[in-house]
Amino acid sequence: MARIPLIAGNWKMNKTVEEGVALVKELMPRVAGLAKVSIAVCPPATALSAVGGAIAASNIALGAQDMFWEDRGAFTGMLSPAMLKDVGCTYVIVGHSERRGRFGKPDETLAAEATRVFGDTDASVNLKVKAALVHEVVPIMCVGEVLPEREEGRTDEIVSGQVRAGLAEVSPEQVAGMVMAYEPVWAIGTGRACDAAEANRVCGLVRSTVEEAFGRDAAADVRIQYGGSVSEQNAHDLISQPEIDGALVGGASLDASRFAQIVHAASVIGKDMRKS
Repeated sequence: MARIPLIAGNWKMNKTVEEGVALVKELMPRVAGLAKVSIAVCPPATALSAVGGAIAASNIALGAQDMFWEDRGAFTGMLSPAMLKDVGCTYVIVGHSERRGRFGKPDETLAAEATRVFGDTDASVNLKVKAALVHEVVPIMCVGEVLPEREEGRTDEIVSGQVRAGLAEVSPEQVAGMVMAYEPVWAIGTGRACDAAEANRVCGLVRSTVEEAFGRDAAADVRIQYGGSVSEQNAHDLISQPEIDGALVGGASLDASRFAQIVHAASVIGKDMRKS
C-alpha cells in the first residue's frame, strides 16, 4: 500500500458548533478535488456531529481528539470508540502530549494539573489504540519528547519507548493501517518548529522501531506525521522529507486559508508514488 500524506487539523478546545461548521464550509471549496492527499479535521466533541454532517459529501474526513477505551459504562464525561464510529469518525487522536500532561510552553502548574486530571500514560494510550482498532477507527498515535529530554540527549530513547509501549499487543496488519505522529513537545504551540532534517530523522526512528517490532511491511505502510508549529510557510519543507507522511496541524487548522495551503503543499509533493 502506498503512503498518501494525511493532513489532520486538531482544533483542540476551539470553535463552537456554529464556528466549526462555518470553518469547514469555507475550507471545503479550497481543497475540493485534490489528489494525493488525505484530509481530516478533529473538532471538539460538541461539534463532531454537526461538522461531520457538513463534510459528509466532501473529501474531508472526521476525527476526534481523544476517547476512552471502554465501549460503555459509568465513565462520566468520556466518549467510547463506538460513539465515535457512530457519529462518523474515521480517525481519533490518542496520546497527544496535552493529554499526557506534557506541554510545549513551560508551565509546571498547568502540566502537573493536566497529568493529574487527564493522566494519559503509555499504558492508557495502548488501551485506546487497541479499542479504536476494534471499532475500525484509525488511531493517530502521538509520541514526542519534552525539551529537557531533548537537551539531555534522550529523544531517541523516549520516542522509541513510547512507540513500543503504545503499540503493545497490536498486530502488524493493524499497525500498517495506523497513523503515527511525531510531535516534539517543545515545538507544540510555541512557534518553534523542529528542523525538517531532524524531524525526518526522528520520524525515521519511529519507522525503524516499527520495523524492529512488527516487520518491514508494517513499517513501509504506516503513515508518520510531523506535528508541532506546522504552518503554511514550513509545510512543504517538512512534508517533502522522505519519512514524513503529512502533518498534525494545530493553530493553523483554525484558519481555512492557512490549513488549505498546507493541504495543497502535501498534494503537490506526490508522495503516494514512493514506498520505503
